[in-house]
Amino acid sequence: MIDTTNTFDASLYGIKQAPSANLDALKKEQNVNKIEETAENFESFFISKMMESMFEGVKTDGMFGGGNSEKIFRSMLLDEYGKSMAQTGSVGVKDYVMNSIIEMQEMESQGFIQKKDL
Repeated sequence: MIDTTNTFDASLYGIKQAPSANLDALKKEQNVNKIEETAENFESFFISKMMESMFEGVKTDGMFGGGNSEKIFRSMLLDEYGKSMAQTGSVGVKDYVMNSIIEMQEMESQGFIQKKDL
């Protein structure tokens, strides 16, 4: 006699059950990526501002330099220097900023500080 019940055996067709995603792990990974990006942006900004003060005293020759366009170009150039140096991690500010952000989030999650205190 043939079984005519409407049961579906997924294993017969090679269909596997979708893995259950651990949402907490995914959120934590996304949070760490966001923290890393924020820390790198801060390091980039820090390096750019540090380099701006280094270039304040540099004078340009009058015939081929100076003016507002050079100020704008120099600012953009120093921003790009800051970004590239932050990506290499040569200064190391990013690691300290990341650790500080993570510590503050842990303290907040444990109730030691409130979000409004940050």
